[in-house]
Amino acid sequence: MDISNTLQRLKKRLEGNVGKAIADYNMIEDGDTVLVCVSGGKDSFTLLSILMALRERAPVDFRLIAMNLDQKQPGFPEEVLPGYFAKIGVDFRIIEADTYSIVKEKIPEGKTTCSLCSRLRRGIIYRTAKELGANKIALGHHRDDMVHTLFLNLFFGGKLKAMPPKLVTDDGAHVVIRPLAYCAEADIARFARGMEYPIIPCNLCGSQDNLQRQKIREMMADWDRRYPGRTESVFSALQNVVPSHLADNALFDFKGLHVGAELAAMDGGDTVFDGPQFGAELSLPPTIPLQVLGS
Repeated sequence: MDISNTLQRLKKRLEGNVGKAIADYNMIEDGDTVLVCVSGGKDSFTLLSILMALRERAPVDFRLIAMNLDQKQPGFPEEVLPGYFAKIGVDFRIIEADTYSIVKEKIPEGKTTCSLCSRLRRGIIYRTAKELGANKIALGHHRDDMVHTLFLNLFFGGKLKAMPPKLVTDDGAHVVIRPLAYCAEADIARFARGMEYPIIPCNLCGSQDNLQRQKIREMMADWDRRYPGRTESVFSALQNVVPSHLADNALFDFKGLHVGAELAAMDGGDTVFDGPQFGAELSLPPTIPLQVLGS
C-alpha cells in the first residue's frame, strides 16, 4: 500500500526504536528462528511489520514465523489472520485451542480472567515454538506495557519488578524477546491506524472494565497529560537502577557497610539526592553561622 510521508516518518521512528532495542539487548542473532505471536491487536501487527522490514536489511540472517492462537472465542473471525498472513507473504501457523471454555469454566463470572488465560496461552506458545524449532519468541509488549507492569507489581504485588525486554523461559528452552520495548503505545496506535490493519478485539479479557492494569493505564495517562514525559522518565528509571539506594539485602550488602567503606560501591553515596547544580564538594559558606546546642 502507498503510505503518506507522515506515516513513513513514523515507520522510520518505530524501526529505529526496534532496531536499537534489538541491538541493546542482543535480541536476534544470526540463524535465529523467531516465532512472532500475533493476536490480531495493533501491537502484534506492528511488531510483525517492523520485524519483516528490518529483516530485509539486517546484518544477520533470521527466520520469522507468525503464529496466532485461535482460542475459540465466540465470534472470533478465524479467516482474518490467515488471509492477512498469506497476503503479506509470511510463514505462519494458526493454532486452535479452546482455552476460552476452560477460562469460563474455571473463573467465576465477573472475576478477572487474564491470569489463567495468560498461563494457558503461554504454555501453548512455548510448545508450538518447540515443535517449529523456534529458539526466540517475540511478543508485542511495548514501553508503556513495561511501565504499567512496574506499577502493577509495586501497588499490588509489593515488588519492584517490571517486564524485561528479554528473558529465558523457565525450562531454558527459549528466549522471549520484546522488540517494541522502546516504542510508545501512542506511536504504535497511530501507525496501526495508518496501516489499516484488520484489528481483532479481545472479547475474553480486554473488555473487562475492572482490570487493575486498566486502572494503572488511566493513572499514567492522567500523569502524562498533566506532566508530559512521565512515562518516558519511569522507563528510563528501569534502565538506571541504583541498588545501594533501595533496601534489598540480596542486591546490595547493607550489612557490610561501615565507616571507611568503598564509596564507589555506593553509586553516589549521600550526594545522590543533591540537585545537578550542586557539586560533590559543596560546603556551607562562612557567612552561615552554625549553632551547636548540648550539655
